[in-house]
Amino acid sequence: MKLKGAQILFRALEAEKVDTIFGYPGGKVLDLFDELFRSPIDHILVRHEQGAAHAADAYARVSGKVGVCLVTSGPGATNTVTGIANAYLDSIPMVILTGQVQSYLLGSDAFQEADITGITRPCTKHNYLIRRIEDIAQTVKDAFHIASTGRPGPVLIDLPVDIIQMEIDEADLPPLRIPVEKSQTPTVEECREALTLLAKARRPLIFTGGGVVIGKASQELRQFVNAVRIPVTSSLMGLGAFPASDPLWLGMPGMHGTYYANMAISDCDVMLAIGVRFDDRVTSKVAAFAPNAKIIHIDIDPVTIDKIIRSHMSIIGDCKPTLQIFNELLATGKYDSPDGQRSDWLKQVADWKQRVPLGYCTGDKIKPQCVVETLYRLTKGKAIITTEVGQNQMWAAQFYHFDEPNAFITSGGLGTMGFGLPAAIGAQIARPDKLVVDVAGDGSIQMNSQELATAVNHNLPVKIVILNNGYLGMVRQWQELFYGRRYSHSGIKGSPDFVKLAEAYGATGLRTDKPEEMEALLIQGLGTPGVVVMDFHVDPEEGVYPIVKPNAPLNDMLLRAE
Repeated sequence: MKLKGAQILFRALEAEKVDTIFGYPGGKVLDLFDELFRSPIDHILVRHEQGAAHAADAYARVSGKVGVCLVTSGPGATNTVTGIANAYLDSIPMVILTGQVQSYLLGSDAFQEADITGITRPCTKHNYLIRRIEDIAQTVKDAFHIASTGRPGPVLIDLPVDIIQMEIDEADLPPLRIPVEKSQTPTVEECREALTLLAKARRPLIFTGGGVVIGKASQELRQFVNAVRIPVTSSLMGLGAFPASDPLWLGMPGMHGTYYANMAISDCDVMLAIGVRFDDRVTSKVAAFAPNAKIIHIDIDPVTIDKIIRSHMSIIGDCKPTLQIFNELLATGKYDSPDGQRSDWLKQVADWKQRVPLGYCTGDKIKPQCVVETLYRLTKGKAIITTEVGQNQMWAAQFYHFDEPNAFITSGGLGTMGFGLPAAIGAQIARPDKLVVDVAGDGSIQMNSQELATAVNHNLPVKIVILNNGYLGMVRQWQELFYGRRYSHSGIKGSPDFVKLAEAYGATGLRTDKPEEMEALLIQGLGTPGVVVMDFHVDPEEGVYPIVKPNAPLNDMLLRAE
């Protein structure tokens, strides 16, 4: 029996249990879309290839599977690069399938040719250019393995059109080699040494990152914290790994972190850092980060160890099996800590929390923080929240309190405006039973607002909450604080009427600028079937606080506007 390259590809995808592909057709992938027409795999037709990459990214985060997108050659492929880089920095498992010109035309500047493997080499975990039909199935098998093991990340497969059109006898296909799983479990001795150091601490702190969420280690983390009773702070990507409702929770640290998380980092004597890479938004001035602490760094990627922050000891291993060993050691041994000293530390942390809580001043204009707080209360914290990037993202991180992992879907490392709406689509496909809300700004929502058509077309009941302040808000805030209030091109004039825009796409649009109407409009929007855009005209000069000034130590925070 003869098989085309396209048939082999889809057999391989089905063998990997792919059930959803996000994509956009074009000339060089028509054979693939023709095969997709006969495949049981669902296809979500986006309106821009960047949207396909972001939707696949969020689908992967929420479902725990590998996200897949399919686009054509040239501009179709290059339009995914931002989404690929976003997934790379946030360690999200994705496989990107790109069409390519005929293999014999490579390098000739043929119509819609782009060297996508060269372009994406710095922002993929690995990539492939298929040159033989015999290599298709094995490449797919390897790509899914690479994307989902170790530190996850995106893998790209570039498919010349002549290779996917080519035929081969099924009997001539080589047998598949099964990739070997490498162990990422540390030794018991390493874990015992880390626990011994932690037990001696008088002011210990646990700092968790996205690795705990991606590594599905949230339950193990909670069990460990319940046993050792140490305060916990989590990076933006780690929110939800430890419940925000727990008294030991300190919130997010860093540039827009809580006062008490930043003070705890600045004063702790031992820090257990799990699944973090010490991003500059967390550390600020590196030389002043946790200056009094011995740092135990646990991460699956050895490259992250000592890359930014020097550790006292390190453990190379996946978060889940490492925490499992910690918990086993705690269950079979004794965890000794200095008598009385831990209680003093917990009292100090509680005092910081009481003295300087997160807050804001009310007034005659809608406060964006109040919108997020009300959203949290109305949804009982049970929604999946996606965000765009900017002030809206920080307010969502600060005022929507996450008790579960994979409920906060945001662009962490790359900070991609336009991420939230396609991410909401991917999240809703992964969890059709959940309420999915995109918290957006009026600037960032316009980056990929065309994906409203995707949501409406596929009957995805996503809700979009726009915190509309008439500015590129974070840019405006920095210009206010650090550039003498010279608001150079941060005001947004000519933005669309978002209610009319929603209605043009067949969605529901709602709007208010009155604080007394805000909660009622949220209730109406969340209760309305289908896609709903809620446009809240908020205080245009509201800022995100606390803020740590660039290259300042974390305990030097501006707590409110001066």
